[in-house]
Amino acid sequence: MVTGMLLCSTSSRFRGASAARLSPIFVGLQRSYSHDGSVSQYLHRSLVPTMHFQKSLPRLPIPKLEDTIRRYLNAQKPLLDDDQFRKTEQLAVSFGNGIGRELHKQLVAQDKRNKYTSYISGPWFDMYLQARESVVLNFNPFMAFNPDPKTEYNNQLIRATNLTVSALRFMKTLRAGLLEPEIFHLNPSKSDTQTFKKLIRFVPSSLSWFGAYMVNAYPLDMSQYFRLFNSTRLPKQNKDELFTDENEKHLLVLRNGNFYVFDVIDRDGNIVKPSEIQAHLKWILSDNSPVPAFPLACLTSENRDTWAKMRQELLDNGNKEALAKVDSAIFCLCLDDFPVKDYNHLSHTMLHGDGINRWYDKSFNLILAKDGTTAVHFEHSWGDGVAVLRFQNEVFKDSTQAPAITPQAQPAVVDSAVAVQKLNFKLNDALKEGITKVKQTFDATVKTLTMKTMQFERGGKEAIKKQKLSPDALAQLAFQMAFLQQYGQTVATYESCSTAAFKHGRTETIRPASVHTKACSEALVRKVSQHSAAELRQMIAECSKYHSQLTKEAAMGQGFDRHLFALRHLAESSGTPLPSFFQDQAYAQINYNILSTSTLSSPAVFMGGFGPVVPDGFGVGYGVHDNWIGCNVSAYPARKVDEFLQCIHKSLDAIFNVLEGKQVSN
Repeated sequence: MVTGMLLCSTSSRFRGASAARLSPIFVGLQRSYSHDGSVSQYLHRSLVPTMHFQKSLPRLPIPKLEDTIRRYLNAQKPLLDDDQFRKTEQLAVSFGNGIGRELHKQLVAQDKRNKYTSYISGPWFDMYLQARESVVLNFNPFMAFNPDPKTEYNNQLIRATNLTVSALRFMKTLRAGLLEPEIFHLNPSKSDTQTFKKLIRFVPSSLSWFGAYMVNAYPLDMSQYFRLFNSTRLPKQNKDELFTDENEKHLLVLRNGNFYVFDVIDRDGNIVKPSEIQAHLKWILSDNSPVPAFPLACLTSENRDTWAKMRQELLDNGNKEALAKVDSAIFCLCLDDFPVKDYNHLSHTMLHGDGINRWYDKSFNLILAKDGTTAVHFEHSWGDGVAVLRFQNEVFKDSTQAPAITPQAQPAVVDSAVAVQKLNFKLNDALKEGITKVKQTFDATVKTLTMKTMQFERGGKEAIKKQKLSPDALAQLAFQMAFLQQYGQTVATYESCSTAAFKHGRTETIRPASVHTKACSEALVRKVSQHSAAELRQMIAECSKYHSQLTKEAAMGQGFDRHLFALRHLAESSGTPLPSFFQDQAYAQINYNILSTSTLSSPAVFMGGFGPVVPDGFGVGYGVHDNWIGCNVSAYPARKVDEFLQCIHKSLDAIFNVLEGKQVSN
């Protein structure tokens, strides 16, 4: 098993004080047994109902239009020359005084009519579900689990059983309303206590958020959680649909491109005995069925309209029941028959694999390699990283601290050949030909993707915080410096930030490329001899201060990207000509994110990653840890990953030299 590296990334996060505090302290986690010896059905029993705060969550604010225009122009300054900026500024001012003002009024009025949700929720779901590109590489990220601290528990069968049972406990705890509400605690000594929980549970749901706010605790939106289980994205022409069926009780297992289902919840609603789950998984692992000549799963990697057409062909050809089993399964467990060789192999395996042993449309795939290396690969339209990270944190903690079975446990004596149903699909010649073409396209595409990792060992969060600087700001500065060093320019950069502090919040964009990072990058990369050590230190401090301001604004729903996105969505849906502001080349350019970045910290997560969002871009997953910094970078042939990582390392060296008062050289 690959060990020793902790890189963290996902496509969203809650940014306030510490991303590592995303999940509440795990309370009441016990291994308890019922009279028949079966293992506990729940992770814990929260004093406060899971959705207690949902009703009173504050609504996502719509920023003032003048603030959005100002922030937009500030983000454009480092990307444009003087003439380009003057043109963009004129268009922005004209938009703000004209059609933009009218659109903003309509958006505000629409928001007031829909108080049960946020102004971004509908358009954001539409954006994902209307996208016709493959979900693989373009949208779905992965997050790999840390290995079980007890080495012997990393056996594929043992770990698959324990993780499955813990995932089912999470599901049952969530559905019973017993899962601890997701709360961001700024003062845990006051809010993360039994006393507070005993009091707040009696506060009506319509007022409960205010009670938490009084002790500096911020409940987060949990509306996405129900889509974790029994859920799938269904391909449809022009716009996909999300499907959930909470009544189904079976697990979907993929191995060598073969599909297996068996019940993991019994008729009384209890988790099937872990020894029985173990027996069924052992039977699947021992099945010698070859990889199908026409592996159906690769269809989920295709363009959505093409996949929708082929799915209809599958339904017409007598596969309705088999597809229903796939779509409604609690989740998809993928068992791979090979060990992970190194970090790069891990990234490729968990981000895309071979297209045969994943159902990319499921809400998540839980992937286990032969050596027990594990990751969550999730479909992105239904939700963001906050929900998936909470699931991962809880499941990791439960499976390692309260494992359902031990390495010495014997599988139950059951007839798995009867209990496990192997799904068979009827394929006509058109489907066989289509699957062959899809697989060829998939193979050709993933061959063009490079994914590589880097570790910077000189220092991390601790050293940076001692300098009273933002660790995230310095990592982002290093990316700006690296791109300038490699390609000689500053480009549109995206950093994801969760707005889960608000009802039905999704994400907002932090724009790390600023006039401050551009000036600092120029100084450290090209003109270091022209500046004193004190001047360089001051420039880094300005970058940190401004980035922290952008981060805080984004987390509070005060960025500009989602507001403009909603205004454009409104304009397009009205059927009138698109305002010239949105036709500006500079607007297209800032939304063409050559650097797409994301980070998180969690004791459960070993590393993570995602693909570039544009053909000539970088996908940068990173983590700033106590004493080191890690990056996991992806790109297509238009960009050189090795060189970029070398430039990041060199940039971090330069930044740390300044912080340590050492000589900096170009």
